[in-house]
Amino acid sequence: MVDLDLTGLKCPLPVLKARKALRDYDEGAEVQIRVTDPRAPGDFKALCDTVGHTLVSEMPDGDGKILTLRVHKP
Repeated sequence: MVDLDLTGLKCPLPVLKARKALRDYDEGAEVQIRVTDPRAPGDFKALCDTVGHTLVSEMPDGDGKILTLRVHKP
């Protein structure tokens, strides 16, 4: 699994950087992305709907400041 740390970035940078990174990975790759922007989940859902990826999960850390998203590239 590939791991991207995009914490500290504000909208739209997390989704733009993730989209660029996903282009470099083979089909079937699963990417774990850590973000702190509260709008990121909606942005990632829109990205997945647009390009055909799957948003597998959204998991907040213990204090809810960091969200870990898993995206599958079919």
